[in-house]
Amino acid sequence: MDGKMLARLGAVVFVTIAITATVIELTRKGEPSQPSSLVRPVEPGADPLREGQRRCQQLGQKAAEDAECLRVWAQTRDRFLGRSPAPAPTRSTDGQ
Repeated sequence: MDGKMLARLGAVVFVTIAITATVIELTRKGEPSQPSSLVRPVEPGADPLREGQRRCQQLGQKAAEDAECLRVWAQTRDRFLGRSPAPAPTRSTDGQ
C-alpha cells in the first residue's frame, strides 16, 4: 500500500467511527440529565445596597449630586474590589 491509499483508508475509518458514535448517542434512551439536587440556584435576598443602586439608577443625572448615591457607589466599588469599607468619620465632641 502506498501513502495515499493508507491516508484514505484512515479517513474512511475515522468518519465511520464518528458516524457510529453520533448514531449511538442520538438513539440512546436514558434518563435526561438533571442538575444535581445539591446545587441550588442563588436566590437574591433583600440587599440594601442593591436597593440603593436601583434608587440611584432611577434618579438618573441627579444621582451625581445625591450624597446617598455617592455613598452607595463607594460601597459598591469597595465590594467589587474586595476592599473593606472605610470607617465612618467620627465627630469631635470637644466643641472645636
